[in-house]
Amino acid sequence: MTETRPDNATSARDPQRPARLLRAEHDALLPILRQTPEEAFGNPTACPGWSVRDVLAHCGAALTRVATGTLHAFTPELNEIDVTQRRDWPLPRLLSELERGYLEAGPVIAEAGGRLDPIALGEWIHGGDVRGALDEPLAYESDGFEDACALLAEWTRRRKVPLTEVDLPGTALRLGVPVPGRPEATLVTDRATLMRLFAGRPTEPAEYRLTGAVPEEFVVF
Repeated sequence: MTETRPDNATSARDPQRPARLLRAEHDALLPILRQTPEEAFGNPTACPGWSVRDVLAHCGAALTRVATGTLHAFTPELNEIDVTQRRDWPLPRLLSELERGYLEAGPVIAEAGGRLDPIALGEWIHGGDVRGALDEPLAYESDGFEDACALLAEWTRRRKVPLTEVDLPGTALRLGVPVPGRPEATLVTDRATLMRLFAGRPTEPAEYRLTGAVPEEFVVF
C-alpha cells in the first residue's frame, strides 16, 4: 500500500469514495454471509447487546434510510428501534435489504457533499464487527481499507480529534486537528487495531503504542 496522507485528501473530496467503500462491502461481505450457517447469526459482536443479525439489521436499516431520504438521528435508542422492527424478518429478507442498501445508498451519499460520508465508514466498520464475530479473516482491514482511512481522516477532523501521526506497517496517516499548545500525538499500531481504536471497539494495550493522547480521545463513533 502506498503512503496515505489524508491532509491532502481533504483538499478535494472524492464523492465516489463512500460508494466504493459500500461496494467493497457488497462484493466481499455478502458472499460470506450467504455461506454462513443461520445459527451463527446469533453470535455476539463487539457492539454491546447486538448479535451478528442485529448489526446487519442496523446496517440495512441505515442504508435504507439513506437511500429513501428517511434519515433519523441514529441515536442508540432509534437504532435499537430499527433493529427491533427487523427481528422477526426471515434472514433472506434481512440480507436482501442489506444488499440493496449497499448499492442504492452510495449515489445518495455522493450527492450529499460529505454530510453523509461517515455513514459509509460506519457501515464498513460494522462489517469488521461481523467478520470478527464470525471468526472471518480481515476484520477491520478488509477491501476498501484505503478509502476507509481517507474517510476516517476527514471524520477525525470534523470531530476535532487531537492531531495524531499514525505509523502503520508500510504507511503513515495523519488524523485529527492541531490543538494549540499541545504537541502532535503518535500512534504505532496495525491496520485492524487502528480502526478498532477509533470505533471504540475493544483493544489490548499490547496492540499499539500511543504517546501524547489517550485512547478515549480517539473514539469517533
